[in-house]
Amino acid sequence: MPNGSLSLPARLCLLAWDPAGSDAADTARVHHLVRAGALTELAQRGLLTDDEGIATPADLDSRTGDAVLDGLLELVRESLPHRWRTWVRLHARVTFDAVREQLVAEGYLRAEKKRVLGVFPSVEYVLARAAVARALCEEARLVLRGPVPAGEVSERDAALAALAAAAGLGLPEGTVSGARGRDRFTELARRCASAAPGMRKVVSEVWDAVSDESARAPASARG
Repeated sequence: MPNGSLSLPARLCLLAWDPAGSDAADTARVHHLVRAGALTELAQRGLLTDDEGIATPADLDSRTGDAVLDGLLELVRESLPHRWRTWVRLHARVTFDAVREQLVAEGYLRAEKKRVLGVFPSVEYVLARAAVARALCEEARLVLRGPVPAGEVSERDAALAALAAAAGLGLPEGTVSGARGRDRFTELARRCASAAPGMRKVVSEVWDAVSDESARAPASARG
C-alpha cells in the first residue's frame, strides 16, 4: 500500500473520501468505518483483546505513539465495558474528527475556511493529495480481486480492503460480487483474524457492525 506510515483508520478515511465531494465523507457510515479501522489496528497490535466478546485493554499503560489510536485506547479504558460492535458506533465521530485533523496536519487534506450564506463561518475539507486516495482505492481493489493469495496479503492490507468492502465505501461498484467475490472477502477476513488470539471474534463483530451500517445507508458515489 502507498504511504505505509499511515494508520489503518487514516487509510480508510482517505479511501472513503470522494475527491469531488469534500465534506461528503463526513457521514455516520464513514465515521463507523474509521472507528472500525482503529479498533482493528489496536486489536492487531495486541493492545485491545477480546474477553468474552468485550473489547478489553491489554493493560493500563501501553501506547502506540499515534494520537488517534491512543485516544481511542484511553476512551475504552475510561468507559464502561462494551462489545466490539458497540464501539464501532459509540462516539465514532470523535475518532473520525481526530483522524481528519491528523490528515490535515500531515498534508493529505486541506481545510478551507468559507462562509455559509456569506455570514456564518465554516470549514470545508478537501483532498490535497487525491492521488493517494486513488492509489489506495486501486490497491484495495487488487487485494479484493486477486491474484495474490489471501494468505500472502499483509494483515493490514487485508483489513483495509475487507473493511472498505463491508462498508460499501471507497471502491468501484461491483468490486466484490458473485460467489468468487464473497469467497475472497471471507478469505481476507480470515487473514485478518490470524493476527492474534481472539481476533476471529473481533473481526466478526466489527465487520458485522460495518456491514449492517452499509445495508441501512445508500451507496456512496464511489461505491
